[in-house]
Amino acid sequence: MASEIIIPSPGESITQVQVAKWLVSDGEEVDKDQEVVEIDSDKASFPLSAPEDGILRILVAEGETVAVGVTIARIEPSPGGTKPSREKTAVVPEKKVPVIIKDKNPSENSKTGTHISPLAEKIRTEKNIQKEDVFAAFEGKRIGKKDIESYISRTESQGKTGNPIGSRNLERRKLSTLRLKLAERLVAVKNETAMLTTFNEVNMRNILDIKEKHNDAFKEKFGVGIGFMSFFTKAVTLALREFPQVNSMLDKDELVIPDYVDIGIAVSAPKGLVVPVIRNAEKMSIPELEVKIKELAVKARDNHITIEDMKGGTFTITNGGVFGSMMSTPILNPPQSAILGMHKIMERPIAVNGNVEIHPMMYIALSYDHRVIDGKESVSFLVKVKEYIEDPLKMEMEGEDPVLMLMGL
Repeated sequence: MASEIIIPSPGESITQVQVAKWLVSDGEEVDKDQEVVEIDSDKASFPLSAPEDGILRILVAEGETVAVGVTIARIEPSPGGTKPSREKTAVVPEKKVPVIIKDKNPSENSKTGTHISPLAEKIRTEKNIQKEDVFAAFEGKRIGKKDIESYISRTESQGKTGNPIGSRNLERRKLSTLRLKLAERLVAVKNETAMLTTFNEVNMRNILDIKEKHNDAFKEKFGVGIGFMSFFTKAVTLALREFPQVNSMLDKDELVIPDYVDIGIAVSAPKGLVVPVIRNAEKMSIPELEVKIKELAVKARDNHITIEDMKGGTFTITNGGVFGSMMSTPILNPPQSAILGMHKIMERPIAVNGNVEIHPMMYIALSYDHRVIDGKESVSFLVKVKEYIEDPLKMEMEGEDPVLMLMGL
């Protein structure tokens, strides 16, 4: 008896999904628990596995949108009740004698009297230029090396000045459910919030020194290297304790201020941007944060992020610096009221005690909903994050000056 592959409910409020990609062809043998199809919802992508061994019969094509609960494929028992062998008898194809039809003179067009020299023909072949185009341009003439080089130069010049000589094909792709939902949310943020962005710059020297000195030992003990995201996450959780309104969200005519910090980490996945959440990040150490960030990044890369991984979130951090961005204005992740943007570290001259020195600097940006957060709070919050990053020891002292603590002051 055939079993069915049915679309499960990915989460509350999700009623439709898209069949993104079949990983196995129709009629192919599959094993129990083998992943056979990727499904896109408006929040995440996830695979579905075969419930048993058998032959896959696909009922819904790639790109189709279906409702939760719909059967998209069946697994039929193998003929005779046994699994078909994966080994196929090799079939030796019958040898055929190729029939070669030779052009009497491939370097000459008998109708027009055009002739191309062997050297010119070699250049034409290397440049992958159609012989018919060359013969049409030099009709009735003998084409030499200088002629073909002049023709190539002329056609390349035409391509640069708006007369393309290459393909002008168009490709159309159906947008995934995840991409469509992302587009909808981004437009809603622009239209429904009073979003502003404030900037600052951070000297990354101390963080880089820590990374250089302790990365090997850290990796040996915790299994992951030292990254920048864990430091910024820790700095944000401490700064939010002083400026809780930055961690709040608007719910109709009420302001909701959690007493916890759930940090969303924006990750670029194969199907688009996803934001998995680190829950109660305020209680986690740098090593714990680093391990969790690595875990979520791997799941996103492998398309294994679940709806549960992305539920909630009170504040988001995004790092455009990994792609080379020097500065940007990150867009809010609703219903959150703020998002921190990290950027590329670049060596720049700065003034230090009256002297010009070269230091590794990073621009940071805080986008915030001005309906909830005032300018003073946003700027002060970003300055506090800067202070923690430039003096990481303060994170361990939870904002207290270690010298003052030592002196009992």
